[in-house]
Amino acid sequence: MTLLVVLTVVVIALLIAGLAIYLFWVGSLLQNVATNLEACDESVQKINKDAELIGPGVEHINRSGATVAGACRCSTASPRRSWRRRAPTGAPGDRGPRERPPPQPPPRGGGLHPALNPPDPVAAKPPSCRPAA
Repeated sequence: MTLLVVLTVVVIALLIAGLAIYLFWVGSLLQNVATNLEACDESVQKINKDAELIGPGVEHINRSGATVAGACRCSTASPRRSWRRRAPTGAPGDRGPRERPPPQPPPRGGGLHPALNPPDPVAAKPPSCRPAA
């Protein structure tokens, strides 16, 4: 009976020692993760500060781009270009021109910072295509 008690105590001591070593190892890994997260947090704060500084400039660039895009849309719809022949869309045996699917909108910004996202194309009012009187 004494041998059984001694072996039980030794096994329990080895189990506790193994758990202590495991917990020490997990603690060191978690410490490394915490250090990396602190470095990432500092980087994110720097990026946010830089984005706040560039935000108004990006908004101005987006407004200018929308104006230019609206002007290009108006100029391509002008009657001066109506003299160009359109290429046939169907083969000789087809019953008519094929329907093209509507164009897909470009992907939106990645959501990094509100000032860096492009304006919503649905909410943006297109410029008037009427010539100035």
